[in-house]
Amino acid sequence: MGGHSIEQASPDDWRRFRAVRLRALADSPDAFGTTLAEDEARPGSEWRSRLENPEVAQFIASDAVGNDTGMVVGAPWVGLESTAGLFGMWVAPEARGLGLGGALVDRVIGWARGAGFVRVLLDVADQNAAAIALYESRGFVPTGETDHLLPPRQHISEHRRQLML
Repeated sequence: MGGHSIEQASPDDWRRFRAVRLRALADSPDAFGTTLAEDEARPGSEWRSRLENPEVAQFIASDAVGNDTGMVVGAPWVGLESTAGLFGMWVAPEARGLGLGGALVDRVIGWARGAGFVRVLLDVADQNAAAIALYESRGFVPTGETDHLLPPRQHISEHRRQLML
């Protein structure tokens, strides 16, 4: 993992989590359900509130000198009992290829197992070959469900993958 560490974010980490999320949206706008403008407009209280939710695990990766280089979120999948979701996965360009993406996915899988979930779902853009390969390497398989992102990125098609725990 190249000297990187991963920690679960606390409410006091809201500024860090916000900064990583905004960097992720600027770098990979077609990989997320919200836009950079939407997340930039959210007040600090909303970012802090997200991190206060005990049912959600939000992880931040950082390098050996403390630069935040990745993020991922694990949360219950709304409407599906015993199912967790993997959301907001991102690794900074300078940290790609070091195994950090796999380590972040593994943290969500471990969190989901520990919380008693029986499966993990995620949505991934059909064109995102690197992310698809990462998820496949961790055992995620297509469910057959497809969708598109919301405007202004409705041209991005995505599909759902699952991992049974």
